[in-house]
Amino acid sequence: MKKIILYSLLLCMAWCAGAQGQDTIKNKKTLAEVSVSSKAEGLSRLGGAENGTKAGQEVLFRAACCNLGESFVANPSVDVNYSDAAVGARQIKLLGLSGQYVQMMIENLPCFAGAATPYELNYVPGAWMNSISVSKGASSVKSGFQSITGQINVEYEKPDREQGVNLNLYTDSRLKTEGNAVANFHLNQHLSTELLVHGEKDWLHHDWNKDGWHDSPSISQWHVQNRWKYVNGRYIFHGGIGVLRESRDGGQLKDFTADPFRVLLDAEKYEAYMKHAFLLNQEHNTNLALMATGSLYNLNGEFGHRTYSTKNRDLYSRLMLEHEFNERHQLSAGLSLLMQGKDERVWPQRVPDGMVGGYLIMDQKPETVPGLYAEYTYKPSYKLTVMAGLRADRSSLYGAFVTPRLHVKWMASDVVTLRLSTGKGYRSPHAWAENLYLLASGREVSVASGLGMEEAWNSGVSAAFYIPMGEQTLKLNAEYYYTDFQNQVVVDYDTDPSRISIGMLEGRSFSHTAQVDGSIDFDEELELTAAFRYNDVRCTYGGQLMEKPLTSRYKGLFTVAWKPYMGLIQVDVTLQLNGGGRMPTPYRMADGSLSWDERFPAYPMLNVQVTRRFRHVSVYVGGENLTNYRQPLPVLNAADPWSSTFEPTMIWGPVHGIMGYAGVRMNF
Repeated sequence: MKKIILYSLLLCMAWCAGAQGQDTIKNKKTLAEVSVSSKAEGLSRLGGAENGTKAGQEVLFRAACCNLGESFVANPSVDVNYSDAAVGARQIKLLGLSGQYVQMMIENLPCFAGAATPYELNYVPGAWMNSISVSKGASSVKSGFQSITGQINVEYEKPDREQGVNLNLYTDSRLKTEGNAVANFHLNQHLSTELLVHGEKDWLHHDWNKDGWHDSPSISQWHVQNRWKYVNGRYIFHGGIGVLRESRDGGQLKDFTADPFRVLLDAEKYEAYMKHAFLLNQEHNTNLALMATGSLYNLNGEFGHRTYSTKNRDLYSRLMLEHEFNERHQLSAGLSLLMQGKDERVWPQRVPDGMVGGYLIMDQKPETVPGLYAEYTYKPSYKLTVMAGLRADRSSLYGAFVTPRLHVKWMASDVVTLRLSTGKGYRSPHAWAENLYLLASGREVSVASGLGMEEAWNSGVSAAFYIPMGEQTLKLNAEYYYTDFQNQVVVDYDTDPSRISIGMLEGRSFSHTAQVDGSIDFDEELELTAAFRYNDVRCTYGGQLMEKPLTSRYKGLFTVAWKPYMGLIQVDVTLQLNGGGRMPTPYRMADGSLSWDERFPAYPMLNVQVTRRFRHVSVYVGGENLTNYRQPLPVLNAADPWSSTFEPTMIWGPVHGIMGYAGVRMNF
């Protein structure tokens, strides 16, 4: 018994020396005098019928993880890059398709829509996050009808976690500085509160290739949230408010011309949410929940002589009832209400006769979508789970529609688990807001009137293998997904290379995605992960079915996490190989040459980070893009941004070279 207690104390001391959220203990065990509990583990598979993974803080802290976008650097399923060299918006891709087809959630409530879509990844500070869950394919109907390629749900640190303060300070070789604070206070045994603070600023303007253009805009942001949690018997309340302000300063550097082409964005967001849960019957897990979230988002942008402004108002609420009849039968049912309103202005806007018109005012009609759903889960044994869901919604703009979804999980043996999913997804388009960066292009940009709701089927199958190898277990996963669009808003660069057109799909649009990944731990000191994914994404442009442009055909990933000396030191290495793909149809420059090659090449990226843990402090240093690969000429015709051949939106690779960084995490 003394040896057991001594061993537990040593593990507890190792935990105290770790960083925020770090733990080498996998389960919770209670001994006579000692209780040791763990926090979030590393990357693990979701346990339910849906196929996906969950990344805890151990995985998130393997990179600088300044925001949600950077947290996917080592994720085998999600790709992250910049969409352009003007506004510097991060863009994710899942199953080979744009992140706008992924339903983004914060603690199971939808977050950010419309104009905020291109920047939503930057609005979630990495230091605030406790875990990220990524589910692939059409997810549960509980969350709504929007999920087409998958769902990403972020869990923040909770107000009722252990009382204390966590701090995170960061800086890099570009002189970007960032500070974060998460403070928890327990006011009494029922009530706790949490204050989350984030601030960041780029102090320098960077032009790696000396073309007179920002490689990415300088960003200044501050973000504050106050969250509360109240628990008393069978009632739970969780709510909070938040404020965000951000400015982006990019475009042409002032030193190169007296009349620079500036790209300026100013955004502000106000949000609030609440959740009420009532446990009605503990024996059958019967509970009633009411949740709601609302936000106001304003964005003003300047793109040379073009301006854009929008005001977004979003409200979502849901009433849900869950009940377990017995171990085999479970039911979830509920009502939802989604309300979205926005006012947009673009100026100047070209009109059909080629003249420049005044303000183009659009999309002022608010959309109201009431809906109801039911989801039934059948578990005849621990080996088989069938989850079938159906929801019906009615949009005030697009009419009524039905969303069916089905998930099946079968544990064929202790070694193999199979999953199957199929379902439909819908989304309301925000053509200008989601493609705002196109306003920086010298080409004419047009948006067709009367865009309809996007609609697609998604089906997938996956197999997870747990293969014993001595004292270790090799975890393998193989999966295939097919997404088929019935209606889609298409950005067309190809029909007329001299202009960019946004309109509805005329023809076919689909994606095939196949992925194999595996990981293995060696004595909890060394973890290896390898993955390979192949994408075949095609869409119809001008009546011709073509590869979707600016989309890599494949991706390879290899990561190493080495934690010697009882985890006091950790070395993380991430190597990516991003496959080549098709460029949009090129156009002729003034000298008769083509604007770019027909295809872009494959390229590697290497990231390394070293962390040293002390009792209440962790210090980390690292480097990104150590291969120093950069896309040649990310800005086309940079010397003449007022011409029709100026183009900063053809980004397929990194625009920054080697970048070093350092930071410290402290918990008290």
